[in-house]
Amino acid sequence: MKKNVFSSVDLPAHLDDRSRFALWQDIHVAEIWSVEYAISDNRPFEAAIEATAVGPVVLGQMAGTIQHASRKERNIADDGRDGYLLLVNNGDTLLSGAQVGRDYSVGKGEAALVSASEALEMYGSDWNIWANVVVPRETLEKAFANIDDRLALTIGAGNEALDMLKRYCSFLRSGPALVSPDLVAHATETIVDLLGLATGAKGEPAELAGLRGLRAARLQAILDKIRDNFADPAISAQRIAQQLRLSPRYVHDLLQETGTSFAARVLELRLQRAHRMLADRRNDRMRISEIALLSGFSDVSYFNRCFRRRFGSTPSGAR
Repeated sequence: MKKNVFSSVDLPAHLDDRSRFALWQDIHVAEIWSVEYAISDNRPFEAAIEATAVGPVVLGQMAGTIQHASRKERNIADDGRDGYLLLVNNGDTLLSGAQVGRDYSVGKGEAALVSASEALEMYGSDWNIWANVVVPRETLEKAFANIDDRLALTIGAGNEALDMLKRYCSFLRSGPALVSPDLVAHATETIVDLLGLATGAKGEPAELAGLRGLRAARLQAILDKIRDNFADPAISAQRIAQQLRLSPRYVHDLLQETGTSFAARVLELRLQRAHRMLADRRNDRMRISEIALLSGFSDVSYFNRCFRRRFGSTPSGAR
């Protein structure tokens, strides 16, 4: 278990406020993760981060005049981090933001789960204090397959599991470093289990059924978008994800659960349209290349190969 501290007080004293902030942010991007920050105009710049590693989990605390944090697609691409962060508001002011199409608002003692692999916004006040419990994606998804359904949902200050998790993390941060691998593994499992209980990823069957309902609604929205736009050569999982305010990975994961990938689904819809148009005598004057283009294919040779493989005949034979 290793503790790291990164504070603005350690920056060169001769720098002015804006220069100190710029240097602090550069170091933060290089050493921690890529986030674009904005600071309060009403107070001198101040920021302090403390991070304690417990196996693959990191227990972090941050305080200062950071007023806005933004993680965009370019930031995600810069560092490739894809873990989850339980954001816990330890200050007196409100923290709010948005992720995966949801607006969240976290008051004193409240929390929300966010993802480092999704675009994220967070807004605070002139002075904010918060804690993070950072868990690798693989670790949390292995424990709770549908954890993404819990992103950006407010966890109340009265949540018993959240309270226990905060006290347990405080105990680990303040105590001596854990040396035994068995104890480190036990502490990690306890943190993950409490996080699952606090977020509702591990809970009552009725709540889990509700999560399945949410996934089903999102899947239906994705399928509707594909059905309405499959003939557009520019269609992509990334574009649909952007329109629905989801991540491309989440779109692919939901479709994979149906047994048919995004590409396979689009291809099938295009082939079915081409087959119907070829079978319709009203389209006899249309060239096969025109029908392929109207169905979403930009390469006629590729269309011919896919059509023969799917229907066992050439497009001209089907006509």
